[in-house]
Amino acid sequence: MSFKLNHYQVLKKVISKEVADFICDYFLLKRKVTKKLFEDKWISPYSKEWGVWNDDQIPNTYSHYADIAMETLLEKVRPIMEEKSGVKLVPTYSYARIYKKGDVLHRHKDRSSCEISTTVNLGGEPWSIFLEPDVNVGHLDENDDYVPGTNKGVKVDLEPGDMLMYKGCILEHWREAFKGENCVQVFLHYNDASGTNATRNTYDSRPFLGLPTDFRKL
Repeated sequence: MSFKLNHYQVLKKVISKEVADFICDYFLLKRKVTKKLFEDKWISPYSKEWGVWNDDQIPNTYSHYADIAMETLLEKVRPIMEEKSGVKLVPTYSYARIYKKGDVLHRHKDRSSCEISTTVNLGGEPWSIFLEPDVNVGHLDENDDYVPGTNKGVKVDLEPGDMLMYKGCILEHWREAFKGENCVQVFLHYNDASGTNATRNTYDSRPFLGLPTDFRKL
């Protein structure tokens, strides 16, 4: 399958099963620790440095923008992303989630910091992701509300360590209701270094990787 032709490609065993297991266990423990810190008021309920449960896309599910380990993975994976895409890339940001039973990732396209992205399966129970290969499907109406497509799409299944790279700004993608207990995924996002968005979106408008959203210059 050609990424240049199809705008997506599955890459098998990009990170080893052992590394995927380690990162998965790390992030599951971090969720447990963060929950305890919030409950015992060791950290402010408004703090985002340890992750959040108020993600607008999937409420009540633990997620973390720019976790240090995930930002490190963002850089480590970049040469592979450049080789497979044929494009020199700048890293923008990482976003990790632990999906729980009943979670749904609705059909959507991504913001400009996500021109070339990958979702990496780190562990837990399997959960398919779907892509709509027709870039013309999904659009904003006159009120800037997103109008999703209705096609079945292409179903992609990933094992721990596998990743799906895709053009998130032009390909609609989604996940149906999760039936398992935990699924740990991380999204790694990049921009074309020669594109019009590269200067603004490098590190997602932060001084460098690893910093929380408060450091974004909007």
